[in-house]
Amino acid sequence: MRSGGVSETLSKETSEVTREPAVRRLAYSDLPAVIAVERRSFPTPWSLAMFVLELSKPASICFAATAGEELLGYLVCCRYDRTWHLMNVAVVPERRRAGIARRLILRLFEEAGGELPFTLEVRVSNHQAITMYENFGFRSAGVRSRYYRDNGEDALIMWLD
Repeated sequence: MRSGGVSETLSKETSEVTREPAVRRLAYSDLPAVIAVERRSFPTPWSLAMFVLELSKPASICFAATAGEELLGYLVCCRYDRTWHLMNVAVVPERRRAGIARRLILRLFEEAGGELPFTLEVRVSNHQAITMYENFGFRSAGVRSRYYRDNGEDALIMWLD
């Protein structure tokens, strides 16, 4: 049999498609792609200035999930005093529920070196995200009434101690 046959080509293509995304530090050069994902993901997206501010803070941890040159998702977390605040996690819509947000959060926990606590806010209607956070051990600690400007929806406050 010749090398490079159909079955070999298919195996190579499949492994490239199913390859786990890389997680690395978010860079300023990623921001155009981040803004595009942000606008597709949220009714009230962060501005470019908000991302620039978070990237410039020494206490921030910002990651990108990529496949080759393509940005698949990102995470922004900042430390305030003794608490980590998970501020923004997004994944391109066509790659959601594929473990990308999970990989980003696991990398965050590694980078934070086991330091706790973590907190976040999430829309009360975002059941998939709430379930994911609960699977990491986050627990509900209250509600911020009318937190989201676009529709006045409440935010569930979650903590991981």
